[in-house]
Parts: sequence; structure tokens; C-alpha cells
Amino acid sequence: MNVSEVVAEAQRQDLRLVRFEYCDVSGVARTKAIHVGQLPHKLVEGVSLTRAQMAIDLLEQLVDIEGMAPVGEIRLVPDPDTFTVLPWAPGSASVLCDQVGHDRRDWGACPRSFLKRVVERAAGLGVHVQATFENEYYLARHVDGRYVPFDHPDHTPVYSAIGHDLNARVMIDTVDALQAQGIAVEQAINEYGPGQQEISIRHTDALGAADNQMKFRDTVRGVALGHGLFASFAPKPYPEAIGSGAHVHLSLWDDDGRSSLYDPAAEGGLSKLGRSFIAGVTTHLPALVALTTPSYNSFRRLVPSAWASATTGWGFDNKEVALRVCSPFYKREEQSYNLEFKPSDPSANPYLALGALIACGLDGIERELEPGEPCGQDPARMSAAELARSQVRPLPTSMGAALDELEKDSILLDSMGELLARCYLGVRRSEEQAFAGQDEEFELRNHFYRF
Repeated sequence: MNVSEVVAEAQRQDLRLVRFEYCDVSGVARTKAIHVGQLPHKLVEGVSLTRAQMAIDLLEQLVDIEGMAPVGEIRLVPDPDTFTVLPWAPGSASVLCDQVGHDRRDWGACPRSFLKRVVERAAGLGVHVQATFENEYYLARHVDGRYVPFDHPDHTPVYSAIGHDLNARVMIDTVDALQAQGIAVEQAINEYGPGQQEISIRHTDALGAADNQMKFRDTVRGVALGHGLFASFAPKPYPEAIGSGAHVHLSLWDDDGRSSLYDPAAEGGLSKLGRSFIAGVTTHLPALVALTTPSYNSFRRLVPSAWASATTGWGFDNKEVALRVCSPFYKREEQSYNLEFKPSDPSANPYLALGALIACGLDGIERELEPGEPCGQDPARMSAAELARSQVRPLPTSMGAALDELEKDSILLDSMGELLARCYLGVRRSEEQAFAGQDEEFELRNHFYRF
């Protein structure tokens, strides 16, 4: 859509408020809403935002970062193609924004612009990424000061008809709201945890996938509220229950529209370029998880034998490794061949997570890295010799350890740019220190409904 088309649609839909939305480095979706009467010029000039706003951490504390004091402004300039009417919010729509300076260029700390740069770099190598986030989340009621899972008293079985019956109304409304925004739903299921759900949406280009992740989280939360429920995208909102991931499924395509991952003559159908992409990801993975599983709560989920991955291992249809090569579908082998990246959760800023993931894979392609042998079983059950042949290393077990790895990874930091990297490390260090000094209840309460 262009500006005039957005204005016309807003008038046709009789809108009142349009949300100019962005995602900060803590993964929180933030927005400034304008009246529809301001839309024609605000779509062009954007809305004002203090530079300091990107230095706000998860606990709403301003972190002291040079160049990001509350002096000077940037602009939230919307991408008209992301304009969507919000089915759950009467008279409202949203549009996703880039952050630019007064010169209309990325001011240095815009996550969406970072992903755009990575996509452009990939295209220069003849690599085009299709991706989607596969989200799990919990539905809950707020009872006596606690978030109580929305479930049958004795817990509905996973993938069960009982579970679908319990959640039928809210899930149908959620699916309808996603479809109304042009987001194609492929699967909706009740998951293992009490009140836990999963919805899979169709893949698209990398920028569109990150945009869809923003819209997905907003939609799920907004529709749930209409049913008197709260939707939590926290990685581990209930310590005793299974965690929630946002697995990234991605495929690589060449300039002619052919799969760059699939080679029917190779082992498991995985091409040489695909092996190098995997090797780049696994090489940088201890640092990468600081961006893909970034919150203090995230590391409760990354434990052995929990289908979330606790190592840098990869393999074919292996649910316990970080990168799973998914078996393709019959007679759609090339079209359906893809990778599943498992150490990813919904607390991540999707632009930073997907951009960093692709950047790591591109490093592997450029250096023609090899990933070692695929893991044939759960890495927790592999011998030391098998782990060595597969180049398997443990992932960090805490937010602080992951940030230490990120600080040492010059390739990943350089891809982010100096200001964005410094902002990210500063804000996340602030969060790590704050949560480390508090108890479990504080951690869970402050993660449950932030993302």
C-alpha cells in the first residue's frame, strides 16, 4: 500500500486511532497512537521519539548509554505495507515503523533497519531467506493476584480434542483476527503445558516474518483480553511446566527461485551451502542466544532433554538439537525443505533475532565452514567422542554468560553496528543485574506479560 491508499482505507474503515509501533531491544512492543486526522502527514514525516526510549530496559528503567540520553529526537516512520486494521480493537489500526534521524536514515539503533541490512547483504550473496516464527504461549486468568493457567482442573492432554473444545472460542477468534490481517494460519493446537497453545503461520520473506511476529503477539494478547484471559509469551512462566519457544523455520533460495538448501544427491538432501549456513550458526550460537533467547527467564527453558536444545548440535529431524533439518513432504521436497532453529523464544525482538541468525549463517557461507557430523540422538546421550565429531558444545546457562559470549563475538557485534550493539549490551546487562538480585517470584511476575 502507499500513503494515499492507507488514508483511504482508514477513512473507509471509520478509524479513530492508528498505532505507530516499534520493538525495543528488550523485546517489548511499544507504540504511539495518532488520531486518524493526522494520518496523511504523519505517514510521511513520522512521529517523534526521544533517543532515550531505546535505552529503557524491561523494568522500565532508563539505562545510561552514551548517545541515548533524553536529549534529541528521532522519528518513527511507518512502512505503509504493514498497515492493518485491528479486529479486536474497535476503531483502531497499526503500522510498523523504522526509526530514523532527521536525515531520514537509520540513526544507528533501529532493529528493523538492522534486519533490512542483513537481508540486503544476503541478497548480495545470491541468498534469499523465507522464514516464520512458530509460537507457543500460555493462556491464563488473573485470580487472587496470580496468573492461573486456563485449563481443565486435571489438565487437558496435549493435542487432544478436549483441549480444543476448551479453547475453541478464543482460538477461532484468534485465527480469524490473524487471517483478517493477511497472516495465513497453518496450524493451531493445544500444547503440553496447562493452558499452553501453539499457532503456526505461513512463511514469507525475512522482513515480513519479523513484522508478522510483531502482529502475531499483539493479536493473540488482544483477542485473549476480549475473552477475559491473559496470554503470556514468557519463555518459562511456570517453572514446573514446559517452556514456550518461538522456533524459527527458514529456507534459502537463489536468484532463480530454486532452493539453496536442497540437494537430492546429498546426505539427507542438505546442500553444501546449507551445511555452511548451519556451521555459521552453530559457530556463533553461544553468542547468538543472547539475541534469540535473550531474557533472564529464557534460560530456564534451555535445559537438556526438554526439546528446546542446550547445545550447539544439529541433525536431521532431531528434536533435541539447536538446528533441525526438517524432513520434506512427499512430492514437495524442494519446496518444503527447511531448517528449524530451536533456541529461540517469544521474548526476543524478532528483528534482532532473525537478523542475527541470518548474519551468522552468512558468515558460514562466506567462509565455507563445515558443521561436523549430524547428531543422531539426544546430545545428552552421546559419548564424548561422538560430541567431538559433531562439534557439539554446551550453550550458556544464564543470561549473563550469554552476554559474555556476545561481547566476545566481534563478527556478530559488527553486523549490528556500534550504537545498536552498545545499546543492546547496556540494556540487557541492566536487566541481568536487576533480576539476579531478586527472587523467583519477582522474575516470573515481571516476565509474564511484558512481551
